[in-house]
Amino acid sequence: MTSGISRRARVLAAAVGTGVLVPLVAAATPAAAAPPAVTCTSAKAGLAAKLKKDITAALATRKGTVAVGLYDRSTNTTCTLRASSAYDSASVVKVTVLATLLWDAKKTNRYLTDRENTLAKAMITKSDNAATSTLWKQLGMTKIKNFLKAAGMTQTTPGANGYWGLTQITVTDEQKLLKLLTAKNAVLSDNSRAYIVKLMGQVVSSQRWGTPYGVPSGVSVAVKNGWLQRSTNGWRVHSVGAFKGGGHDYVMTVLSHGNSTMNYGIATIQAVAKVLHKDLAAS
Repeated sequence: MTSGISRRARVLAAAVGTGVLVPLVAAATPAAAAPPAVTCTSAKAGLAAKLKKDITAALATRKGTVAVGLYDRSTNTTCTLRASSAYDSASVVKVTVLATLLWDAKKTNRYLTDRENTLAKAMITKSDNAATSTLWKQLGMTKIKNFLKAAGMTQTTPGANGYWGLTQITVTDEQKLLKLLTAKNAVLSDNSRAYIVKLMGQVVSSQRWGTPYGVPSGVSVAVKNGWLQRSTNGWRVHSVGAFKGGGHDYVMTVLSHGNSTMNYGIATIQAVAKVLHKDLAAS
């Protein structure tokens, strides 16, 4: 007896029986989107195309999610990959902490105290976490956010509840900060810039991996790295650097997560850094 079943129900029942719903299941799992492409521009003929090709090749077989930023003042060259993707900062944020400290001290026309100098040196050259926590707490969220605003680092969100290593950073903002450190500007005094770059040039040898890899001889190096393992996205491994010499003046950021080990992330960063240094040196 079927008179009690609506026509719509009979149609649905028939559809299920004939497998009409199968295509809907397939549609729910679309093919993965193509990964974003490297973008490069340059005033130097042929350099942008060479960099794009070589960065792409360096990352072709690497697992994880990698973001890249390059800016060379000498050739007005810029390269980006995932420039606005957010990453947990790990210790890379320590450069921002020191910049905030110096920016705030300048506002009240004072020098850093001996204690602050000691903490700053440990924070940058040895990546000392306790020193960082002390300065982060001393500064407070308001001053940190005010510095980010002054620096135009609108894509950076400070980590909450004292977790400075979970600050959200992007290639775009890290490159903005590196540019502030390496050219005259209204945000950081010349003395402040020189002090930060000096400490980044004194990082202990065991932490000088990453962006300096493959740097030509005679080129100065300032670097700060970060590494952090979490239950999601594996290892975050990052490196920011500033380089000058050989006719070039450039800054570089490589951020990554989804690395199986810290060393795997380092190898990925160094594969990128090697081609960037090589291509610029040859230009």
